[in-house]
Amino acid sequence: MKLIPLITAILVSLGLYFLVIERDALLAFARGEAAQTTSSSASPGAEETAEAETHEPVAEHRIAVVALHSQAQVFDRAVILRGMTQAVREVNLRAETSSTVVSAPLRKGVQVHEGDVLCELDPGTRPAALLEAQARLSEAHANMPVSEARLDEANAKLSEAIIKLTASEKLSQGGYTSETNLAASKAAERTAVAGVASAKGGLETAKAGIESAIAAVGAAQKEIERLTILAPFDGLLESDSAELGSLVLPGDLCATVIQLDTIKVIGFVPETQVNRVALGALARAKLATGDLVEGVVTFVSRSADQATRTFEVEITVANPDLAIRDGQTADIAIAAPGATAHKLPQSALTLNKDGQLGVRTVKADQTVGFIPVELLRDEADGIWVDGLPEQADVIITGQDFVISGVAVVPSYQNEASQ
Repeated sequence: MKLIPLITAILVSLGLYFLVIERDALLAFARGEAAQTTSSSASPGAEETAEAETHEPVAEHRIAVVALHSQAQVFDRAVILRGMTQAVREVNLRAETSSTVVSAPLRKGVQVHEGDVLCELDPGTRPAALLEAQARLSEAHANMPVSEARLDEANAKLSEAIIKLTASEKLSQGGYTSETNLAASKAAERTAVAGVASAKGGLETAKAGIESAIAAVGAAQKEIERLTILAPFDGLLESDSAELGSLVLPGDLCATVIQLDTIKVIGFVPETQVNRVALGALARAKLATGDLVEGVVTFVSRSADQATRTFEVEITVANPDLAIRDGQTADIAIAAPGATAHKLPQSALTLNKDGQLGVRTVKADQTVGFIPVELLRDEADGIWVDGLPEQADVIITGQDFVISGVAVVPSYQNEASQ
């Protein structure tokens, strides 16, 4: 005879026995209550205990839980962001003309001051072009008196022609001159008018020549100025300047200068909290190195990022010793109006049958209640929640095994720690 079927039958029989015959004891054991002893060796007071329990049937079904006397505390509802540091000013200096570098390079990390020469280029024929432009300007200025004299001469000839024409017309009316003389006077007057117009055109041409020469001089001077690339502000070289003897073309990089004595911390705030961030609000940032820095909010974007629907926030931080570097990650906390909230263990949170986040509490009649809460902040030693009354007995152990209305026997963590 095989033993396995026999053992299986015995185990099934024992299971049916406990489920049917000892069902109450099994349920009491599952609830953590002491099993009722009915053997003949029971103590003399067992019958009195059983009789007392029949008068309080509800106490048999109360479930043991651990609760916490929670008191609302003042909570700094700071806006928490993740961001990074950024240089307050950064510029890539590039060549605006083509030439060869004739200055020794400066190495990255060097402190530079406004006006320092970073790259100097070979001038080539540019000084000669400037001299030529200046000579043309002088020539244009010299042509101005000639053009003005020609205009004066033309005006004088016009006045003379007008007088002769007037005289010829009067003589013609009296019959003292011929039609031929009158026609000649009219022709002379028209010729004088044309001469005046021509002289005016010459004068305008002379003025245009001066303007053109001035522009040529300015262009030649600007081309020479482009040969020297200067630092626009005090800062640090983030890259080596262009190497001696290298050919640079328009747009080629000479050097990169950054300013760090004042630095910005950039973060992006969700649209649900952007109204809590105000200009001038105090802010604190914890860098990846563990250093804490403080500053004020100097910019809040009015336009959301189209991809993330967040708003850019800038915090200006003093950095006189240049200890804060560009591009460091930072955890940012921006001060906002405070409120009261409860700090609870993370395990206290649970969900009701509708999937709503909240906590279960012990009510005055020793039954379970459920209160929805809003999670404000998650910290290493607990969570801050809003939505609870000023005082609440929050179940922190066993809350997932009870529902609203269930009778419980709470033991309080506060009292146990004392």
